[in-house]
Amino acid sequence: MINSTTAATNTHVMQLPRKVIIGERILNDTSQLIKENTTKNPKIALITGKNVKSKIIGTIEENFFENNINFQWFIAGDASFESVGKIENELKQDKIEVIIGIGGGRCIDIGKMSANNLKKPFISIPTSASHDGISSPFVSLRGSDKPYSIKVETPVEVIADLYIISNAPGKLIASGCGDLIAKITAIKDWEISRDDTNEYFGDYAANLSSLSAKMMLDMSKRIGNKQIDTKIARTIVEGLISSGVAAGIAGSSRPCSGSEHLFSHALEYISNGKCGLHGERVGIGTIIMAKLHKLNWIEIKNALGVFGAPTTAKEIRVDKDEIIEAFTIAKNIRPERYTILNRVDLNKNQIRDLIEEVGII
Repeated sequence: MINSTTAATNTHVMQLPRKVIIGERILNDTSQLIKENTTKNPKIALITGKNVKSKIIGTIEENFFENNINFQWFIAGDASFESVGKIENELKQDKIEVIIGIGGGRCIDIGKMSANNLKKPFISIPTSASHDGISSPFVSLRGSDKPYSIKVETPVEVIADLYIISNAPGKLIASGCGDLIAKITAIKDWEISRDDTNEYFGDYAANLSSLSAKMMLDMSKRIGNKQIDTKIARTIVEGLISSGVAAGIAGSSRPCSGSEHLFSHALEYISNGKCGLHGERVGIGTIIMAKLHKLNWIEIKNALGVFGAPTTAKEIRVDKDEIIEAFTIAKNIRPERYTILNRVDLNKNQIRDLIEEVGII
């Protein structure tokens, strides 16, 4: 006989995209790619930023007009719950059937949250490979009492145009590489929580996420200073999508987010968001946490440098005191998430010595 308490503890819901489409110049066929998620005469909401819209408006509109799809553009504000609220009010009035987020993390997160709240299908069309929110059931928005990712519904479909993504600013791709390499410490944190607190640990999800990080380390040794082309962009995008899928399989962000993300959220909070991109911050956090885990932090730091990701506080416009403060408060950002930070008890002088040793300051 199965104990009901044990069954409940070992039960979680997996949420995965129904379809992932990756290719070059496939944005030209957007209306065909989204058909199975719409009715015969759908009304589509396209949520994007001003800069992205100016670059892709011709391609999208021509394609939608040719296929008689009714659509409306919505310009996303900042990555906050206030912006989501404004978008939702407009979406309710226009009786939207499907919501599509086109752009980077901000537009996709706003679209994902709005679709979740309005119970509409959400399609993710990333124009950069800056983080694993492309396919994951999580969003990061300001204005909540929880300064970390919040669980929502997974995108039903992901459409990744490698031509557009490979031509995005290098800073965005470097951020995505930082977010992928961060899985190294995220998985180690999950392992020690399994060992110390008996938390559920999903071997498959952990291995899938780890594979993405390992591929980034291996790739960094092969490409040197080679420019990011569509082949390299495909590997990065597939890694980010796989990481998002790993979170969906695990039923939590555990395969993708550990102490390095807590550090990143703390640093964002302290600096009021003026401290680089998400993947840039977690990359630096990974260097620090890898040292605590007794991992090869030098290899991680070198890999981040190859991809053009920041490896020092100065590169993300923060100072020594902000780094130390972020480390100090990181484990309090999400007290229920057990990480290496729960095993160490460093004073400010020890934290300073740590970040000096790994060259962050």
